[in-house]
Amino acid sequence: MAKSARRGPYFCGIDAAMDVVTGKWKSLILWELHHHGTRRFAELRRGLPGVSEKMLIQHLREMEEDGLVHREVYREVPPKVEYSLTEYGVSLNAVLAPLGEWGTERMRRIGAEKVSVNAVTT
Repeated sequence: MAKSARRGPYFCGIDAAMDVVTGKWKSLILWELHHHGTRRFAELRRGLPGVSEKMLIQHLREMEEDGLVHREVYREVPPKVEYSLTEYGVSLNAVLAPLGEWGTERMRRIGAEKVSVNAVTT
């Protein structure tokens, strides 16, 4: 596996954490896998309206490299690939939950409507 260019040097823990979650779709991918469990690529894409195939592939690859997402390839015809959270990914979701709660409160405060019935928090 190629070494990521996103590996420091870091100046503090926030810097290292932001390196892993930076990107519009990464936290939403974590949320989708947390709330719906193991998903195939097309299921993930349907669950994230607006994400392009290219961005979803790129973020999933980075998240797999960072140990947040497990990619299981089934050798069958047609090929089947499933994505799930690792324990490390679950631990990151737990840390992001308060940020999601803060964001929900901000939405209330500014009068923004929710995008869907399910809030993007745990």
